[in-house]
Amino acid sequence: MNTLDTDAYMQPEAAGEGASRTEAAYQELRQRILSLDLAPGALTLETELAAMLGMSRTPLREAVIRLAQEGLVIPVPRRGIQVAPITERDVREINQVLACLEIEAVMIVAARPVRDEEIAALDSAIAAMDAALESDDIDGWGKADFRFHSLIFELCPNRHLNQTARLYLDKAHRARLLTLPYRRRPVYSNSNHAAVVEAIRRGDPETARDIHAAHKRRWSSELDQIIELYPSMFEPGSSLD
Repeated sequence: MNTLDTDAYMQPEAAGEGASRTEAAYQELRQRILSLDLAPGALTLETELAAMLGMSRTPLREAVIRLAQEGLVIPVPRRGIQVAPITERDVREINQVLACLEIEAVMIVAARPVRDEEIAALDSAIAAMDAALESDDIDGWGKADFRFHSLIFELCPNRHLNQTARLYLDKAHRARLLTLPYRRRPVYSNSNHAAVVEAIRRGDPETARDIHAAHKRRWSSELDQIIELYPSMFEPGSSLD
């Protein structure tokens, strides 16, 4: 059986076509990890991943280097790679960090002049959330909700806040998808986001901050309940037995 040779991960990928294949492998693997198509904690042989992507192992190895640097995979010597698990502690801490950043970002966005097209983008994300909720499309709701939160950071002019948020947004999305099946119907999230956008539209940073802070407190409480009731969601996705 062919297994992953971790020493090979140190060999650089050639430029040109090889680099393009590496980028394609990286993007495909990253998307599969972030969408939970490759489950948290799952162990997979390198040969299985190469077959899945329809690629040779060389671009795959380069892609894994990047994903490991981002904390999304863990190379397992002589066995394969492990998708980084999501632990209870991860979910709590990521939620705490992004809550602090996003409450501040909402206030900063509302304190500056906001263009019509920026408000329209936020409204569009909320409309997609509403439509998904009406059709019981929880996955679609999750994607639209992620878009809303991403937009808040994109519209915030504080570069350092944005750089910090980008370190956690993808990890937060994985955690959000993990907990999504266990959530109550998120009607409150939709109405909260709409109220935040209205405060941004009026240029009322204090109200925007207060509304969003209340939403984050409510979600933190619900998250605690989900973690207590469904600890099995943190179990690894599979093994290499």
